[in-house]
Amino acid sequence: MFPGMNPKKMQGMMKQMGNSQEEIPSYKVTIEKTDGNKIVIENPSVQKIKMQGQETFQVAGETREESSEPEISDEDVQTVVEKTGCSEDEARQSLEKTGDLAESIMELSEESE
Repeated sequence: MFPGMNPKKMQGMMKQMGNSQEEIPSYKVTIEKTDGNKIVIENPSVQKIKMQGQETFQVAGETREESSEPEISDEDVQTVVEKTGCSEDEARQSLEKTGDLAESIMELSEESE
């Protein structure tokens, strides 16, 4: 923060001012965004900082973004079509809705009865 200043001395000064910093041991941090996607930070370095009555967190690490959209393969669509006799569009829509192969097959099988 200040060049040439001893980190221990800096921590002592921060403590005198009512500020504190603490390392939080963690292996993963997940941030859920408003659009439904997630930011995942692997092997993070997490610092909890208390300053003037507020807590803030500083996170650094290897990041990746995860989509909330389910991954639907053509094989899954074909499996649903074969098991239920529905169209490919119906199968894809059901898979997007449920996100699960077995649940889609059950749902579409009940509709055709």
